[in-house]
Amino acid sequence: MRIAHQIACFALMASCAAIAAPRVAQNPAQKPAQKPAAAKPPAGKGLQRYGMAVYSDLCVHPGSGEFGGQRISVQRFAEVDTVIYEFTAGGLSWPIVASDVNIGPNGAQMYFTVELDGEERTISGKFKDNGATLVLDGGFCGQPGAPATLRKVTDFGRQPAACKPCPEAPPAPLEEAPEQPERPERTRPGQPTVPQESPVKQAAPATQST
Repeated sequence: MRIAHQIACFALMASCAAIAAPRVAQNPAQKPAQKPAAAKPPAGKGLQRYGMAVYSDLCVHPGSGEFGGQRISVQRFAEVDTVIYEFTAGGLSWPIVASDVNIGPNGAQMYFTVELDGEERTISGKFKDNGATLVLDGGFCGQPGAPATLRKVTDFGRQPAACKPCPEAPPAPLEEAPEQPERPERTRPGQPTVPQESPVKQAAPATQST
C-alpha cells in the first residue's frame, strides 16, 4: 500500500513538471502572439454568396390603411439561387416563386422572372452598400424612370412605416411643330410668263410752220 502511494506521488509530480515546463521555457519578456483580426468585407461588395436576405419597402397608407410597396426574399445555395416575390394591390399578395433567377458573380446585379396576371415580367436591380440595399430598375409609382429602393430587413417584428406620396412626374417635353417648306409660286399650265416691259414714252405731236 505504501509503495502504491509513492508511485502515485511520483506520477503526480511528473505531470506537474510537464505542465510547468513550457511556462518556464517561455521568455517572460516575449508577449504572447495575438490572433489576427477578422478581415472586413471590402466596401462596395454586393450580396453575400450564401444565406438568405429579405428586401422590402412595404408601407401602409395612412388614409385607407392599405398596403403599398413590395418584398423580395433571396435564398442563395451552392447549387441554385431562389427568389420569392410579393407585391401589393391594396393587400399583400401570395408569395410568388420566381423563375430564371440570375445573380452576378460578385453579387452586384440580379434579375428574375415572375408571372403576373398571366403575363411574364422580368424584374432587375442592383445591390448596393454591401448588400444592404436593392435598387430596382424603374417602375416606381408608375414612372419608368424612377427606381424603387428596397432596404434589407433586419428587424422582422417591426411594423411597416407610413407610405410617402409619389414624387411628381417630370413634365413631358414640348414637341416642336416641324417646319413646313416654302411653296413655290404656281403658274397656270400653258400660259407663258410675259416679262414686264417699261412704258414707252410718247412722242410730241408735230406742228406745221406758217
